[in-house]
Amino acid sequence: MRRLSAGAVVAYAALAVYAVVSLYPFAWMVSGAFKDRLEILEGGHLIPRRPTLATLADTWSRLHFFDYFLNSLKVTGLTVLGVLVVYSLAGYAFAMVDFPGRRFVFWFFVALLFVPSITVLLPLTILENKLNILGTHTGLILPFVNGTAPLAVLMLTAAFRAVPHDLHDAATADGAGELRIFWRVYLPLARPTLITIGVLTAVPTWNEYVLTRVSLNDESRYTLPLALERLASGTVPSYNEIMAGSLILVVPVIVLFLALQRYFVNGLSGAVKN
Repeated sequence: MRRLSAGAVVAYAALAVYAVVSLYPFAWMVSGAFKDRLEILEGGHLIPRRPTLATLADTWSRLHFFDYFLNSLKVTGLTVLGVLVVYSLAGYAFAMVDFPGRRFVFWFFVALLFVPSITVLLPLTILENKLNILGTHTGLILPFVNGTAPLAVLMLTAAFRAVPHDLHDAATADGAGELRIFWRVYLPLARPTLITIGVLTAVPTWNEYVLTRVSLNDESRYTLPLALERLASGTVPSYNEIMAGSLILVVPVIVLFLALQRYFVNGLSGAVKN
């Protein structure tokens, strides 16, 4: 049996503490979703004494889940599609195509990682108002696609550079053009990275609140975070229903991550190695 060094023990202990601190609020949310209104006000205990599904059922009905779920699915799905299409092409260009100013443009994209998104909220709102897309789903999708640019370009460029150049030379010798080489050779080999970027794009887009709150006024276009806010803004908020709504909101994200976990881990490890 291998003995752990003192440094490893400290690192594992710190990670364990971090895991407990991170999971504790989530555990309370799950617990509250199965409590009735009286028990949630009593507090003091994590495990429900009188577990009930009535809170989830009532919240599901009040939240009008499917109406807002379709809006969230539309915004998230089109955002992920836009990110994968636009930045896979951009990443391939940065990795394989020699054009003037390539290094400058690439590092410009990377530098945008350090720009807080909140700083562009006001100019973005003004621009969307002038373009007549403020308050529409298009006005959400385009900024979300643009906001993912730095990370997506960085990861995809690294993934495409890791592909042996001999494959590109062989495909060129067979008469394939750049688009065909990109589609038939490089894109399949970058699948773990593409899935990783898809997950990293889908999760914050699904949970986005600030821009949607500023942009959307028509309730028929609300996404799930705004529907949850409306549920919580009652005169006397029901904390068990708020926790139930939060659980309903995060379940699709958890299912997505669990389904794609293997590809996600492979994509991250590949990006770190590159």
